[in-house]
Amino acid sequence: MRYQKLGKTDLVVSVIGFGAATLGNEYGDIDSATGTRAVHAAIDSGINFFDTSPYYGRTLSETRLGEALKGKRDQIILATKGGRYDIDKFNFSKQRLIASVEESLQRLQTDVIDLYHLHDIEFVSKNQIIQEALPTLESLREQGKIRYTGISGFPVHLLKEVAQAHLVDAILSYCHYNLMNTTLADVILPFAKQKGIGIINASALHMGILTEQGAQSWHPAPEILHDTAQQLMVIAREHGTTITAIALQFALDNADISTTLIGMRTVEEVEQNLAILDTKPDDDLLAKIQVVIDPVKNLSWASGLPENYEPSLSS
Repeated sequence: MRYQKLGKTDLVVSVIGFGAATLGNEYGDIDSATGTRAVHAAIDSGINFFDTSPYYGRTLSETRLGEALKGKRDQIILATKGGRYDIDKFNFSKQRLIASVEESLQRLQTDVIDLYHLHDIEFVSKNQIIQEALPTLESLREQGKIRYTGISGFPVHLLKEVAQAHLVDAILSYCHYNLMNTTLADVILPFAKQKGIGIINASALHMGILTEQGAQSWHPAPEILHDTAQQLMVIAREHGTTITAIALQFALDNADISTTLIGMRTVEEVEQNLAILDTKPDDDLLAKIQVVIDPVKNLSWASGLPENYEPSLSS
């Protein structure tokens, strides 16, 4: 396993992080025993960064992860979130965040959360995040409930704007650094390096698009992205590999990203992802793939309040 510091924090995280949305059955049903075995296999392999949220499985992910971490909590760096609790249920008020941290501490069976993110900040007013939610997290940090603060969300320009207005320790961005979309590298990475903000990349597989089985039915991407991914699968197979392997190689090859979250449901999936860690993407194959991707490169979709959409989606 390789490790990197998370920005200016004292957290040294594995470059592969365990995305625990899978424990909440967000990517297909699993039982708790299967999830626990995957967590233990990940820890045994050196994966030390685990990310969850009360939103994943509507508290199921946190509950299962808390159970799986019994006797192993001191071996890992634990991140969770607050503010989003259901498909259309958001509450970033001071009172709710204080209660949410307490609830997460209980479900995760711990007395401190190493990194606490505001979850999907694009669904509420930017001013509320800056003026109420982030100051609340600072207060919780002073109380020793959380160690470091972060923000997560879809629109990268919004993440940067909020971090410029109120410095955070980490930014979690999803679907913006992978084979199909590298906007994170242009918009956030230079700023984050300058300010010492740790970057966590999620959805290196574009929330399932860049997999053999394809995305879940709820995926919001335009159909052309799904169609393009089908072409990429064929190219990958012709070269004796999979689009999933190529996508993970690509994401893990960026040293400016502290950790890349990968959803893992089973021991087998943990082992498959670890096998990719020490491999490099084939430059010739990547070039062929990029030719196919170019017409849809950085194509995105709307998420959150219209006022928080990316510039390209606001016109």
